[in-house]
Amino acid sequence: MAKLPKKLEQKLEKRRSNDALRVLTDFRDLIDFSSNDYLGLAKNHDLANATAELLRQKKVNSNGSSGSRLLTGNHILYKELEVFLKDYHNSEAALVFNSGYDANVGFFSSVPQRGDIVFYDELIHASIRDGIQMSNAKSYKFVHNDLNDLSEVINRSRKDLVDGSEIYVITESVFSMDGDTPNLEALANLCAENDCHLIVDEAHATGIFGDKRDLICELEIENKVFARIITFGKALGNHGAAVLCSNALKTYLVNFARSLIYTTALSPHSVASILTAYGYLKKHGEKERAKLLANKDFFEKQIRLLQLEGSFVKSEAAIHCLIVPGNKKVKQLSELLKMEGFNVKPILSPTVKEGEERLRFCLHSYNTKEEIARALQIVKSHI
Repeated sequence: MAKLPKKLEQKLEKRRSNDALRVLTDFRDLIDFSSNDYLGLAKNHDLANATAELLRQKKVNSNGSSGSRLLTGNHILYKELEVFLKDYHNSEAALVFNSGYDANVGFFSSVPQRGDIVFYDELIHASIRDGIQMSNAKSYKFVHNDLNDLSEVINRSRKDLVDGSEIYVITESVFSMDGDTPNLEALANLCAENDCHLIVDEAHATGIFGDKRDLICELEIENKVFARIITFGKALGNHGAAVLCSNALKTYLVNFARSLIYTTALSPHSVASILTAYGYLKKHGEKERAKLLANKDFFEKQIRLLQLEGSFVKSEAAIHCLIVPGNKKVKQLSELLKMEGFNVKPILSPTVKEGEERLRFCLHSYNTKEEIARALQIVKSHI
């Protein structure tokens, strides 16, 4: 094989020296405090059977989609899913993408235009940042969840506006590294007052908030949001994503979102599995959601009991992060938990700021109180 170019090897060596080198690992036999499968749907065998049955009912026998959605890949299940999504999430339209990354890159690389301005929360997901960088718009970050700072940067940037300029504001409803949420109602009002288009990534809220819909639905501010991005790879236990938006914006994305246009569509099996997951969520989701919230409450009580609350980031979701400064130290604690049978992911710099490295606990409906208590006791005895 050809030798790796020197510049690339130097970048890898820098990661090694900083204890930040990423590797692919297998955690199948460990107690899960790491996956995004909040409600256990990815492990639900009944859903696998229901998906096969749906494909039989629809007489869909294809293994793959055979092409992009604009060629031969737009099979009948896509229409059924998008009609369901727009109704379920209370949106005018829905457009399904292959993943949350594809949805964000496709949306943010194509919607903001030259002369437009994008304001994004400083802790926004990497896929959104990548999409923004691919656009021709100017972009500025604002302090995490700080509406005063956002208001100031909007006012300071007025001088950069030209005739026809649009302003876009981007946030998440639940942030993946901290588990916190912005004041979405106040943010929506601020955007309306300043003629800004608000886009909300609902990846970690989809299927959990708003009667198992999303946080924007729970707050009943759907009409104040320009677009929402929902994903199926977390609480829905599947793969893929969708942009919830107006019919006009959907038409625009079909014509200009390159990550939709130039990729093979999801297979019929993938789309059928999303439909069956939503069907299960409608019937049984409240029971699983109640288990998840009970585990969240128990986890937080244990943190207080063990006097660990000062080391955890305040969270309003199923994500709880223990700050353990230093890549080496947080990796050691993660490995110790692994030896005890627990999968708790270390989040290293540069993914987070240096000095804010952390253990990321993702709670699930299927975790037991005994597992939660034991994992936290191990942490308490080693920090």
